[in-house]
Amino acid sequence: MSTYTQIIYHIVFSTKDRKNVITTENRDELFRYIWGIIKNKKCHLYRMNGTKNHLHILSHLHPSICLADYIREIKVGSTKWIKENKKFQGFTNWQDGYSAFTHSIQDKNTLIEYIKNQNEHHNNISFIDEYRTLLNDAGIEFDEKYLF
Repeated sequence: MSTYTQIIYHIVFSTKDRKNVITTENRDELFRYIWGIIKNKKCHLYRMNGTKNHLHILSHLHPSICLADYIREIKVGSTKWIKENKKFQGFTNWQDGYSAFTHSIQDKNTLIEYIKNQNEHHNNISFIDEYRTLLNDAGIEFDEKYLF
């Protein structure tokens, strides 16, 4: 018997100390590099986008991949790439943690549009307010002091 899964993860993580260092100039290159990591893990990327201080990734994980390992590979690999290629002045690292929200396949198109419009979205709302809303909508209890 084969293994069948259909779990979509909406993954969010920010730069260390929420520094605004992921400039638009090299962002597409960063996204292509991360997409390569995702493909090498046999996972499927539906959409990725972000702003100067955080990223959103909408992805399906291969059944053999652990979520924590997946995110660690993305963050470690992209950090190494950023530092070796000197792409983002002032980038030191990604934040220590992350958030990952599961969704059904029926939510896919809505989430793709949400992630696609991140730059416009953040003209009206800060990352912290967005993050707080995502956590609340998912029913996740959190301590405010860890948001900053």
